[in-house]
Amino acid sequence: MSAYQDTIDTITDLVDDHGQSWGAINPEYVARMRAQNRFKTGLEIAQYTADIMRRDMEEYDADSSLYTQSLGVWHGFIGQQKLISIKKHLKSTNKRYLYLSGWMVAALRSEFGPLPDQSMHEKTSVPALIEELYTFLRQADARELDLLFTQLDEARRSGDETAVEFIQSQIDNYETHVVPIIADIDAGFGNPEATYLLAKKMIEAGACALQIENQVSDEKQCGHQDGKVTVPHDDFIAKLNAIRYAFLELGIENGIIVARTDSLGAGLTQKLAVSHTPGDLGDQYNSFLDVEEISEAELTDGDVIIRREGKLLRPKRLASNLYQFRPGTGEERVVLDCITALENGADLLWIETEKPHVQQIAGMVNEIRKAVPNAKLVYNNSPSFNWTLNFRQQAYDLLEADGQDVSAYNRAELMSPEYDDTELGRLADEKIRTFQADGSAHAGIFHHLITLPTYHTAALSTDNLAKGYFGTEGMLTYVRDVQRREIREGIATVKHQNMAGSDIGDNHKEYFAGDAALKAGGKDNTMNQFG
Repeated sequence: MSAYQDTIDTITDLVDDHGQSWGAINPEYVARMRAQNRFKTGLEIAQYTADIMRRDMEEYDADSSLYTQSLGVWHGFIGQQKLISIKKHLKSTNKRYLYLSGWMVAALRSEFGPLPDQSMHEKTSVPALIEELYTFLRQADARELDLLFTQLDEARRSGDETAVEFIQSQIDNYETHVVPIIADIDAGFGNPEATYLLAKKMIEAGACALQIENQVSDEKQCGHQDGKVTVPHDDFIAKLNAIRYAFLELGIENGIIVARTDSLGAGLTQKLAVSHTPGDLGDQYNSFLDVEEISEAELTDGDVIIRREGKLLRPKRLASNLYQFRPGTGEERVVLDCITALENGADLLWIETEKPHVQQIAGMVNEIRKAVPNAKLVYNNSPSFNWTLNFRQQAYDLLEADGQDVSAYNRAELMSPEYDDTELGRLADEKIRTFQADGSAHAGIFHHLITLPTYHTAALSTDNLAKGYFGTEGMLTYVRDVQRREIREGIATVKHQNMAGSDIGDNHKEYFAGDAALKAGGKDNTMNQFG
């Protein structure tokens, strides 16, 4: 017996038990509404998606070609349409997630208006967006199932038993739009207690994976900007513990923590680490500081001194009261950060780099894997990189290293359109196309994401529409470039009333009021023009 029919039978028994007072309740309608509301709470979603991510991590460990992907989204509707498109084109949401970017929350969702990525936006906006995303994904389920129920009714009315059986199978094997969200908690928005409280809200909203970075909370900068300040490892470990406690308190025992290090681009620290014995974690952190050896006679009031191996070392302190690291120590610090995070409760790593370069990433990951063999990354395929320029430079260097003549190319001007249809341009584009597969095969990247893609696509599509509509083309721009493409490419939003839930509402009216229901989807509904 199908799960759908099993629910109908269960509700039939329940209705019968209540006698005539429940006589208007149709058990099949109840079964439909239950199917359309599979997830009752955010914690159910968090557990469901944590199980998915853990399975995917195990499968990646066995086969590095089985990497996962996501796109950053800043509104529930954008996330919903992304998953609808994935199901339409790829037939499955398997190994496709959503990413919630703190950058986009700051830029697009703060009550202060657009803000830089410096943890100035409201804490509550992050769990609110998680809840919003899952509300829209659940509505996508309800809409798609509603269409199947309508088809089922039509097949029954026409007596087409083959169609009935096929549609019934689709209902019973329905794949939800609900997928894991990797959610950005920035640097924790305060002390470990603040991190714990916010983590709980994010998990309760449905997040199964939280990404936290090793920057100072009140000095946090975007990972691709200058002026980043890291914290000693003990401070970061306390926040990893806070997140783990939040997961465990809420019963999500396999929740995922993504530990991000910004040390590759961060040249500053707010404070020195506490060290108890030579070579301990604090001593290792301090060993990267830019210091000068001084004598006791050279000490002045206010100096901060480190004693190491009998020498007095004065860290170089800036006017901001920050200390700087020695240039060229970034990769070593990244490796230490990552090993330390994995040894203290993190599940995945995020290394923020200044360019997309597989060999550079692999060099660090290989060092990390000497200590933690199954170390794996979440990697930011960032719009902050100039992908075309970076990969054309890499292609230029490869051709030159192979002894090929590169005199036709000006390495300083490789963005030029004249290089688009050249050997170098095609080689660079192919390396971009295979970057994710190459990174997963050779650099331990389990999850590829683009942090801010829908920020850029919204701006680009709006620019294209505005240029034509307010210009000489008028309505032709919208009809040709939007509506006609929606119709021909099967974009669900062409029937925007249906997308917003109008047909679901009509069906509910019929459930509740029977023949007395006043429906919106009758013959005069202009949506009928779209078939």
